[in-house]
Amino acid sequence: VSAADEAPTPEVATAAVREYFGLAWAPVEHFAQMLVEEGELRGLIGPRELPRLWSRHLVNSAAVAPFLGERAAVADVGSGAGFPGIVLAAVRPDLEMHLVEPMERRIAWLGDVVEELGLDNVVLHHARAEELHKRASFDHVTARAVAAMDKLARWTVPLVRRGGTLVALKGQRASDEVESAKYVLKKLGVVSTSIHDVQPVAHIEATTVVVARKRD
Repeated sequence: VSAADEAPTPEVATAAVREYFGLAWAPVEHFAQMLVEEGELRGLIGPRELPRLWSRHLVNSAAVAPFLGERAAVADVGSGAGFPGIVLAAVRPDLEMHLVEPMERRIAWLGDVVEELGLDNVVLHHARAEELHKRASFDHVTARAVAAMDKLARWTVPLVRRGGTLVALKGQRASDEVESAKYVLKKLGVVSTSIHDVQPVAHIEATTVVVARKRD
């Protein structure tokens, strides 16, 4: 059996997913195609992720969009393959998206994607989040699968403007993480934290979004 025969079949987007993305469907589908063709090759996603590319990654990334203000400046920390940063840039052209990624090969990939999709609302930062502390601030900071909440807060909350929010995509243990991080969050100036279960598309696993608001 050849390797090609064993390769997992990439997930096909359903009509409901297409409808959910609406006007952003073309760029998001193009991004998905790039991930199918090059994602594994370039060490961005594992082969097991392709059969759930839409349900697990792309729809999940877009779930953050309603938590971001209009025409906001947003930093996506640890953008990696482009979740949620690239998806948010496509879904919300009004946002000024800053993708923060320390790994050179991932930054090279993100640059290729931005150019290929013609996204003119994206700025790339080849840096670790801590390197931007005191140098940059944003209305919102997003992060997905980067670190546990206490560590994530130390990296990201200093980048959030007063009155702004950290919007983190989290797993099943979100409330435990928030509880463990409560003193760190308070120390960093977070005044409220809310946990939202979001199911953007029916029959697709819900996404947990944690919103931590910084004092005004």
